[in-house]
Amino acid sequence: MNLLELKLKCKEHGLKINEKQLEQFDKYAKFLVEYNKNVNLTAITKYEEIIEKHFYDSILPSFMIDIDNEICDVGAGAGFPSIPLKIVYPNLKVVILEPLKKRCVFLEKLVALLELDNVQIKNVRAEDYAKDYRESYSLVTARAVANMSMLAELCIPLVKKNGIFLAMKGANGEKEEEDASNALRILKVKREKIEIVTLSDNSTRVNIAYRKVEHTPKKYPRMFAKIKKQPL
Repeated sequence: MNLLELKLKCKEHGLKINEKQLEQFDKYAKFLVEYNKNVNLTAITKYEEIIEKHFYDSILPSFMIDIDNEICDVGAGAGFPSIPLKIVYPNLKVVILEPLKKRCVFLEKLVALLELDNVQIKNVRAEDYAKDYRESYSLVTARAVANMSMLAELCIPLVKKNGIFLAMKGANGEKEEEDASNALRILKVKREKIEIVTLSDNSTRVNIAYRKVEHTPKKYPRMFAKIKKQPL
């Protein structure tokens, strides 16, 4: 996918991308490719694959749910999905939680390069951040971070009651959801929407939005070692 094709795909869903935004995506892709030569951020290094498998993939959920206010992105890595979403929704307020310092450094440089405002990058683990920012966000998302049971416990405690937890998954998304049914119940969310999209290489993206119907019990999230050893 090239930038023109990205623009047309977005237009099909009523999302208009202007020249400034296309330029930001171009800078983003080139900066990622160059930076990745020294710091391992992504296995996807071809320009047109970055456009589709990172940028378009990151924007997809906004065709399913409303994303124009705020987002807390857990384990954003090289900035996905929050930075592409910030580019196409300039008024979006973004908080990125990233435990690896080298990724935070990249993200800080990227935000400066793209001249983005209202983007906070926190070098912190989600379970630690939740101690002070529990139920603070209307939308919390994570893409390719961990299996659904672990992901749910890391993310859902950060979601406000009536807010959305957005899980961005690959082809096994529905199976992961089934395996995590107990965790999703305990953490007090219910599936609201699901979207399954096939990309040009026939790979599958499964995006699932969960509505938080009650407050998450205060004992969650547990410490990461416990979450990993004894998933809900």
